[in-house]
Amino acid sequence: MTHRFGLAASVWARNDGSRPILRLLAAAALLSIPGCVKEAPPPPAPTPEPHYFLSKPYQINGVWFYPAETYTLDTTGIASVNTDTTSDTLTADGEARDPTLATGAMQTIQLPAIVTVTNLDNGRETKVRVNDLGPASPARIIALSPRAALLLAIPENGTARVRIRIDEVLSKRLVDQLGGNGQKLAIAAAPATPVQAESLPPPGSHLPAGPAHIIGAPPPEKTEARVPDRLPEQVYQTYASPGELYLRAGTFSSYDYARQEASMLSRLGGDVIRSGFGRQTSYAVRAGPFRTVPEADDALNQALRAGILDARITVE
Repeated sequence: MTHRFGLAASVWARNDGSRPILRLLAAAALLSIPGCVKEAPPPPAPTPEPHYFLSKPYQINGVWFYPAETYTLDTTGIASVNTDTTSDTLTADGEARDPTLATGAMQTIQLPAIVTVTNLDNGRETKVRVNDLGPASPARIIALSPRAALLLAIPENGTARVRIRIDEVLSKRLVDQLGGNGQKLAIAAAPATPVQAESLPPPGSHLPAGPAHIIGAPPPEKTEARVPDRLPEQVYQTYASPGELYLRAGTFSSYDYARQEASMLSRLGGDVIRSGFGRQTSYAVRAGPFRTVPEADDALNQALRAGILDARITVE
């Protein structure tokens, strides 16, 4: 401290009383003293403005995704767990990110939407609010929040074979709450409805193994007017049916086109699956089966490198 002010005094003498120089040096001395300067406060978190959102087609790493509004979605694939729990950004539809809610991100449906996710590996099933775009990898069909993964007994940084079915009634009701597509959604906070059996553990805890915290068959569909932002946490136990992993590529009305694409997947066991009759006949390209998720991931990477950019992993 003495040394800094001594330096300021010597400069004062050399500059014949030049006060501006002294003031600058004194200010610099104060800035160097710990605790004299307060750090700038962090920028405020963005204000949530939930709204209906349907993305335009977009591209990630050369793969195109084509979102479309749907209320008939029933598909399978591999789920991942979103480990980004510290982000203070908003979701694609303007909601606040909250890892304590059962939410998810999907690539090609309207937001928000309510889907039923079944973990085919263990039979656990729960409803999830899809409110974001993702995951970035075409090898994954949904990225689940830590809370949703916990309810489905999917380990952190783990994956699971899942079936996803959109809830037509609740998803359409969300659009009705918007007052029409593209209007702001006024979400009313609502407490979680208690589970019919035992209460599920609070956010951040671990779901015990075994059936003690699992309900049996789902109850009849309720008809509440609003869909709360925090869905009732209810987990149902169905039969585990992990199935086999396949690659699904293009679907064609011409067998010749399908056969040509299947030949590009010959090393992966590419084949053509026919469905329908007459003018409704279609030919889908499929490869597999693959025993493990890493094997399916490797097969998908090979297909993408071969230029088959619509290939995806399914569970059959």
